[in-house]
Amino acid sequence: MQPEVFFLPVAETQSTDAGQRLCIHYPVQRDGVALAPLGLVLYIHPFAEEMNKSRRMAALQSRALSHAGFAVLQMDLLGCGDSSGDFGDATWEHWVNDVVIAHQWMRAKYAADASKGRVPVWLWGLRVGCLLAVDAAKQMDEPCNFLFWQAPASGKPLLQQFLRLKVAGDMLTGQSKGVMEGMRQQLAGGSPVEIAGYMLAPGLAHGLEQAVLIPPALTDHSARVEWFELSTREDASLSPISAKTVQAWEQAGCRVNSQLVAGPAFWQTTEIEDAPLLIDATTAALGRVTP
Repeated sequence: MQPEVFFLPVAETQSTDAGQRLCIHYPVQRDGVALAPLGLVLYIHPFAEEMNKSRRMAALQSRALSHAGFAVLQMDLLGCGDSSGDFGDATWEHWVNDVVIAHQWMRAKYAADASKGRVPVWLWGLRVGCLLAVDAAKQMDEPCNFLFWQAPASGKPLLQQFLRLKVAGDMLTGQSKGVMEGMRQQLAGGSPVEIAGYMLAPGLAHGLEQAVLIPPALTDHSARVEWFELSTREDASLSPISAKTVQAWEQAGCRVNSQLVAGPAFWQTTEIEDAPLLIDATTAALGRVTP
């Protein structure tokens, strides 16, 4: 089974730049015949170079989920990958709206199947993608389940980590003094900053810094959350901040299953690496908790 690759036209609105978004759709098929999916999974990629490092794992997991009966859609957000626009054009609001548009496409694509019974939606985020998933879910017209890979409790430390790339680069030339403060002032003044080949716009930096992994308000549905973290240590456990965040989601009424899986931090390794145990565990988890 080959995935369907296409460009999704996006009309310009107050919160969306016009253009096209590259999408990869993994349908559910057996012997060339399309089948009704057990669920709809929307992948939301991580930030900047982490997206490129993660492409192989995203493809491997998408294929595994498709074989297990789930339809999967990947979208390159505005200014990322092969979608229109430059990275420097993107704001947090643009990216959140792209996720909502991708969800609308999936629902329209499988409207006939949904009419026969509820087909659950899974928002699958990696790193920053988890924060985008939560913000997008607040704008959707239906409850969603969440699949989190290496979810951060907030975006503030991720922004700080990204800004430090500039500091590290300037240290090699002896010009790192005051770089962090200078970038902060530049962003606060409404000007973008260039970091590791990426032009970071103030609207994206501000949105990332303000993002928090707080569960959206739930109505008639208790969201299912599959929470995965990777570690190469045999004695590893969830970090205190992760454990606290999981507890907050449980207290909000969500059904959370957290797992620590052995594997490399593939989104930041020097070479492209796989985490096969994560793929197996994720596929089993979604199959196990499908309503």
